[in-house]
Amino acid sequence: MDTSVKGLNKWANAHSTIWFDAFRILLGIFLIYKGAYFISNSRDFEDLIAPVSNFLGGMLTFHYIASAHIMGGIMIVFGLLTRWALIAQLPILLGAVLINFIGEMNAVNLLVATVVLAVSVFYTIYGSGKHSADYYFKMQK
Repeated sequence: MDTSVKGLNKWANAHSTIWFDAFRILLGIFLIYKGAYFISNSRDFEDLIAPVSNFLGGMLTFHYIASAHIMGGIMIVFGLLTRWALIAQLPILLGAVLINFIGEMNAVNLLVATVVLAVSVFYTIYGSGKHSADYYFKMQK
């Protein structure tokens, strides 16, 4: 099996179903929601990163997370540069999993962050699928 990005795309497009694309769209919508939630509840975010605020620039982190979730979520919904959008999400999601071990443990947040991280890693490898802007633009050549 060809493990290059082109080979992975060929395999993914040959084995793509509408359900893979539907889950990708749901992931994008969830990330848009979380980005909007961070913006509207910035005080909760400050409390969340309090254990590691000495290591991270608070406002820089806040703006990176909000913009990456919203813009990345939009790109993931449409399937436009999906892998790049998800690569930008991976440090945020890894931080969301780790923050539960550094600060106060919240089992629901840990579960959600772990599931979203796993799904994001899957789509980073799998790609955007057949029903996406990436596939459409590739077929226009």
